[in-house]
Amino acid sequence: MNLILLFPKDYTGNGERVRLCGRRFRHIVDVHQVSVGQNLRVGLVNGQMGTGSITNLKKDMLEMEVELSIEPPSALPVTLILALPRPKVLKRVLLCATSMGVKKIILLNTWRVEKSFWKSPALQEEKIREALVLGLEQACDTIFPEVMLRPLFKPFVEDELPELIQGTLPLMAHPGGSTPFPGKVEQAVTLAMGSEGGFISYEVEKLQECGFQMVSLGERILRVESAVPALLSRLL
Repeated sequence: MNLILLFPKDYTGNGERVRLCGRRFRHIVDVHQVSVGQNLRVGLVNGQMGTGSITNLKKDMLEMEVELSIEPPSALPVTLILALPRPKVLKRVLLCATSMGVKKIILLNTWRVEKSFWKSPALQEEKIREALVLGLEQACDTIFPEVMLRPLFKPFVEDELPELIQGTLPLMAHPGGSTPFPGKVEQAVTLAMGSEGGFISYEVEKLQECGFQMVSLGERILRVESAVPALLSRLL
């Protein structure tokens, strides 16, 4: 945990004092091994970052005086459209994308996505939020990404996608693409990724009709959890 992420409910009556317990408290005590007077890096969710000075430390909670004046890091100008991965992979992918600065993530149904994935507890709002929090804490960021679920491919591509990609470079990462994935693109990007096997031909055609360019990292077919950081790192 490189940043202690604060929420409005953490604040006590004094506008500059917060009280923490539970997971964050245990991490601060067990990992940082703090004492009264020690400073920690903190940030208010969707707000500024700064310093928290521990003023009170007990066996089940701590209090800090916080001073926030630092803006969070710039977002990565990428909208990530991702075929819903396996539930065990989803948390890792969300954490990774959040850590790398992606602020809009769309989980999409494709032909190769198993129907059971959409009924997984991993898609519960609480579980998704948990992964996003871990990503923000890792990257020292405070701005929550927007995660959208789109279980119907055709209506999304036909009704929403044309407007969503306006003003961006639409790229479709697909195994076997002849065009190398670009690096350091000087504009906002909409990046669509399928499952490990990629999109089926119908899905490729629908995305191309919207204006997506098929690109590839090369001959190797990567797992989703490897492809996401590999592709996003090209755009950093």
